[in-house]
Amino acid sequence: MYFGLLIAFVPLCLGYLITFKNQQWITKINKTLSWMVYFILFLMGSELAHLDNLKDNLQTILFYAGILFICTFGGNFIFLMLFDIFLPWQTTHTKHDIGSRFKMILESLRVCIALILGFIAGLIPLFIWHYNEDITKVVLIFLLLLVGIQLRSNNISLKQILLSKVGIATTIIVIISTFLGGIIAALIFNQPIRVGLAMSSGFGWYSLSGLLMTKAHGAIIGSATFLNDILRELCAIILIPSLIKRYKLTALGLCGATSMDFTLPMLQKGAGIMIVPSAIVQGFLLTLIMPIFMTLFNYGFFF
Repeated sequence: MYFGLLIAFVPLCLGYLITFKNQQWITKINKTLSWMVYFILFLMGSELAHLDNLKDNLQTILFYAGILFICTFGGNFIFLMLFDIFLPWQTTHTKHDIGSRFKMILESLRVCIALILGFIAGLIPLFIWHYNEDITKVVLIFLLLLVGIQLRSNNISLKQILLSKVGIATTIIVIISTFLGGIIAALIFNQPIRVGLAMSSGFGWYSLSGLLMTKAHGAIIGSATFLNDILRELCAIILIPSLIKRYKLTALGLCGATSMDFTLPMLQKGAGIMIVPSAIVQGFLLTLIMPIFMTLFNYGFFF
């Protein structure tokens, strides 16, 4: 239990203590993280290939992912829309670029391809798959170290976070509504509530959420968690252009942790530069707390 906590917290904290002034190094770190995401998904796919009764388990994975997505994303949508209706946020508006949306959808589909390639490779009897768990631990530690460095490189101070009332508000709404959805999903799955909470606490960070859940509960739960988070990202990309003009808070909140990086360009194009600080703060906070909540729920510190 405590070893799982150490794996999640220590590399993240150590990375946050490291400061890089050289922009070239920061760019290299960001590129390395992008490639590591594909590698992690490849490993997840290979582990999925070694499941017993794969056909039955695949149905279970799709069922879990579908129910979890409906409960969490649906909860986010309802709560954020109510927030938008009663406390609308006005910013300058610019036209959004449909071309960029298509490009981002393709990028999301690439991560699915990495998972499929890993699954195909896992079907090949290779000795390296015996060391899959050890490789995964090393990759996870390195990933969290780089994420900590990346968070520090954003130069977000406590003052900036406290001043961004919109970013804090959407973060709180996303957390509460997501956890309510996770509890409902757990009851439907007939799983412990803490498992539903852990599965729901990815907030769109599919590469890490799938990995942490696979380590804690096996490939079925891990794969369902991954699919839930990748569906969140895809649906956010599709919905942003439709929502951003009238329901800016909803569009921002649905992006989850990706509002700091992946979906930030679309948010900026749709709502103007004023949404950027709030988007960065929301993404920063959700990225920071995601491994904390998921690890605590996974190892039984709550419920």
